[in-house]
Amino acid sequence: MSSAYHGNAISSPGVSDNVTAATNSGADFASIERHQSRLSRIGWKCYIVLVGMLVVINSTMGSSLPSNAIPFIAPHFHITSESAEILLISMYLLGYVLGPLVFCPLSEQFGRRTIMLATFFCYTAFTLGCINAGSPISVSGSIYADIYKDPVTRGRAMAVFTAGTCVGPLVAPIISGFISPVLGWRWTFWIGLIVAGASWVPLVFLPETYGPVLLLKRAKQLRKETGDSEIIAPIELEKQDLKQMMTVTLTRPIRMLFFELIVLAACTYLALAYGIFYMYFEAYPIIFEGIYGQSSGVSGLMFLPIGGGAILAIIVFLWWDTFLRKAQASKKAWAQKEESRRLPLAILGGPLYVISLFWLGWTSRASIPFYIPMLAGIPFGMGFILIFIALLNYLTDAYEVFAASAMAASSCCRSLAGAVLPFAAKPMHTKLGMPWASSLLAFLSLLMCGIPVLFTWKGDRIREGSVFCQELKERKIKELENLQRDKLVKEHRPNAEIMEKF
Repeated sequence: MSSAYHGNAISSPGVSDNVTAATNSGADFASIERHQSRLSRIGWKCYIVLVGMLVVINSTMGSSLPSNAIPFIAPHFHITSESAEILLISMYLLGYVLGPLVFCPLSEQFGRRTIMLATFFCYTAFTLGCINAGSPISVSGSIYADIYKDPVTRGRAMAVFTAGTCVGPLVAPIISGFISPVLGWRWTFWIGLIVAGASWVPLVFLPETYGPVLLLKRAKQLRKETGDSEIIAPIELEKQDLKQMMTVTLTRPIRMLFFELIVLAACTYLALAYGIFYMYFEAYPIIFEGIYGQSSGVSGLMFLPIGGGAILAIIVFLWWDTFLRKAQASKKAWAQKEESRRLPLAILGGPLYVISLFWLGWTSRASIPFYIPMLAGIPFGMGFILIFIALLNYLTDAYEVFAASAMAASSCCRSLAGAVLPFAAKPMHTKLGMPWASSLLAFLSLLMCGIPVLFTWKGDRIREGSVFCQELKERKIKELENLQRDKLVKEHRPNAEIMEKF
C-alpha cells in the first residue's frame, strides 16, 4: 500500500507511524495523529499487550479445561469410546483451524478491534468457542505487529503473547482436576465462563491499532464534516468486492502456507511441537494416574514444571534480547538480519525439546520416583516456548503487514495437529510402550531441529524469492519515495509563498 495517492487520498507512511495528509482540501488529520500518539505511549502499549495476553489465556485455557473433567463427563453422557472422549478437546482445536483462516485476514480489512470483539463475544456466548476460539490468538499477535515497529521491542511483546498460549492450557487441567470431583464437571465450564466475562472489562477499551482502518474511519468522518467526497483512504482504492475477498484476502493464509517456504517449514515445526504438547494431556494421565496412582487433581499439578520451563525460557529470551540490543547499538551486521535476531533461540530450544521427550519416556516406570519424569517438563517447557517465540517472531519480522495471514496459517496447522495427534496417544503408548512412543516423537522433533538452521543459513535468499516478501519490499520503497516527495513539497512551499508576494 503506497503512502499517498492521487486526488485527496490520505497518506500513510506506516502502520503505526504518525499519519500526515496529502489532500487538496487541506483537511485536518490531527485526530489520527493524536490516536497514533496515544498508541505510541508506553502505558497504552503495555495495556494492549496485557489485554491481548488475557484474551489468549482465555482461549487456550478453554482448550484443555475439560481434560481432567472427562472421567466425570463421560459417564454422565454414557460415553464409552476413548476416541469420543478425546473429541471434547479435539473439536475445540478444530475451531482454531477454522477461525484464523477466516477472521485474521478479515482483521486486515475491518480492523483488529472489530474482529477481536466479535470473536470473543462468540467465545463467551458458547463457552467452548469451537468456531471462533483461535481467531483472538492470531489477531493478538497482529496487534503487537501494529504497535511495535522496532523488531526487538516487538519480540518482547511476542514473548508475552507466547507465554499466554502456554499458561492457559497448563492451568486448566489443575482447575478441572480439583473442581470436577468436588463441585461437579459443570463447574469446569462455569469457571471458563466467569474468566471470559471478567475479561470483557479491559477488552472493551482496547483501541484500534491497524493503520489502514484508522485512516478509513478518519476519511469517512472528514467526508461527512466537509462534504468533500474526494477524500479517500488508501484501503478504499483497493477494490474489495466479495469475489476478491474470497479469492485474495481469505485465501491468503492458504497461499502463504503452500507457496511460501518459510511459512510452510515454520508451520510444520510448530504443528509437531503443538501436537505433542496436546498429546501430553492424554499421556500424563496414563503416566501419573496409571503408573503412579495419582488422583486427577494431583496429576494436573504435574504440568507445573512445564510452566517453570516456560518461565526460564522467558528469562533466556530477555537475556538474548538485551544482548541483541547491544549488538544493534554497535551496528553489528548480523544483528540487522531477521534470521540472526530470532532463530538462535529456536536452535537452542529444539534440542531441549528432544531431550525432554527421551527423558519422559525412559523414566516413566514404577521403579523410578514420580518427580523424575515430572521434572522432564522443565526442558520441555523451555524448548516449547523458545521454539514458538523464535518462529512466530521470525514470521512477524519477515511478513510484517501480512503477519496476520502468516499467523493464521501457523495457527491452522498447529491446531490441526493438536486436534489429531491426541487420538494417537493411547494407541501409541499401548502398542509401543511409553519409552518408544516418546522416542518416536523425539526422533521426529530431532528432524525438525534442522529447520531454524536452514533458515539461518539460507533465509535471506529464501526471502528474496518470496512473492509476499518482495511485495512488502516494494511497498516500503514506495512509502519511502512518497515520504521524500512530501518532504520536498513542504520545503519548497515556503519559497513559493515568498515568490508569490513579489
